[in-house]
Amino acid sequence: MIAVIQRVSESAVAVGGETVGRIDAGLLVLLGVGRGDIETDVDYLVDKIVGLRIFEDDKGKMNRSLADVGGRMMVVSQFTLLGDCRKGRRPSFLNAADPETAEVLYECFARKVSEKGIEVATGRFGAMMAVSLVNDGPVTLIVESP
Repeated sequence: MIAVIQRVSESAVAVGGETVGRIDAGLLVLLGVGRGDIETDVDYLVDKIVGLRIFEDDKGKMNRSLADVGGRMMVVSQFTLLGDCRKGRRPSFLNAADPETAEVLYECFARKVSEKGIEVATGRFGAMMAVSLVNDGPVTLIVESP
């Protein structure tokens, strides 16, 4: 699994002009599920992302986690993160999980984040989405499961 994490002051997802998810301060997580990923990959990413100390403390140092600051998380499925662009001009998505597996693990990820006490909003799996955000910092990181 791969996740692009952006610290945001706000984020929203719309499908067909209808807002399906919205958060204020927290993290926007673009989540890609790869071929062969399993629930232990979900567990690793959930623990890593929820515990990342990327929010500022009283001294302006990135020393606080999402849980520490009471932030929210927006989770958006994005299989294109698994796109291989090394050959030719068209990305290959052979490394992406099949849609059925990806949806199960995507929903598992959102559920497990919620079980850690983090308020979660999501996009709509498989839909064409318009994702908006105000990147705070900017802070953008990439985290991959082992």
